[in-house]
Amino acid sequence: MYNRVGLIGRLTKDVNLRYTPAGDPVATFTVAVNRVWEKPGQEDGKHKVDFFNIVVWGKSGENCANYLRKGSLCSIDGRLQSRNYEGNDGKRVFVTEVKADSVQFLEPKGEGTGQSNDNSNRNQQETHTFNGDDPFAGSEPVDIPDDDWPF
Repeated sequence: MYNRVGLIGRLTKDVNLRYTPAGDPVATFTVAVNRVWEKPGQEDGKHKVDFFNIVVWGKSGENCANYLRKGSLCSIDGRLQSRNYEGNDGKRVFVTEVKADSVQFLEPKGEGTGQSNDNSNRNQQETHTFNGDDPFAGSEPVDIPDDDWPF
């Protein structure tokens, strides 16, 4: 049996951080993930969006609450988990969530959220465009001795 999920997406709203009665932190948020949907014979696919509920426990959950905001790009590695509970109306509610084992922040803090920071400004200034010319034209060949190759 194998239950593994890997997602890369953007948060749809800020992280909700709560604490259990025992004091354990638990963070919850929703991630929007693009997928391409194609009809047979259709060359260009239309993009659809899937929304996944994510649950992160412990210090990782606190880090998510501190560093992720609505619009942040992140990578989630975890597993699918189903549970059920009784809703306010007395009906049984079934939920499937991704219980994250690892969350990677894929952008500097504040980037992708409408906020600006020094890193994003610096990255924009360092952007170079390629105009079609050979970037190696006019450079000297490099002589690497045979015994320096790593393989």
